[in-house]
Amino acid sequence: MEMINALGRRKTAVARVYLMKGEGKITVNGKDYREYFPQMHVQHNVTDPFTVVGIENAYDLKVNVRGGGYKGQSEAVRMGLSRALVKLNEEFRSPLKVRKFLTRDSRAVERKKYGKPKARKNFQFSKR
Repeated sequence: MEMINALGRRKTAVARVYLMKGEGKITVNGKDYREYFPQMHVQHNVTDPFTVVGIENAYDLKVNVRGGGYKGQSEAVRMGLSRALVKLNEEFRSPLKVRKFLTRDSRAVERKKYGKPKARKNFQFSKR
């Protein structure tokens, strides 16, 4: 096994994940993941799939992610990593599927409609 790659998406964020044997180093866009995602709850999104299957510090992770905000990017990384782990070992599928790490969250921002200030908001109604 030299390298396993997978794709993860969330909102407008797309993450390309490369998984290889190593000592648990995670780099996102050339930076350490703790530096790239400074918030702790977002950092957990990146490391959760390793914790669920119980193989922390066994693989290095290299991630290229673009689009969206930091939360969408971290969830895209989580999905890509989960897909890569399933490619590595098919037995990891059920624990990751139970936690919904393999499900594509398709919710995205609704587009703005003409005649309205936002997607669904209306201008104030005045009878007189």
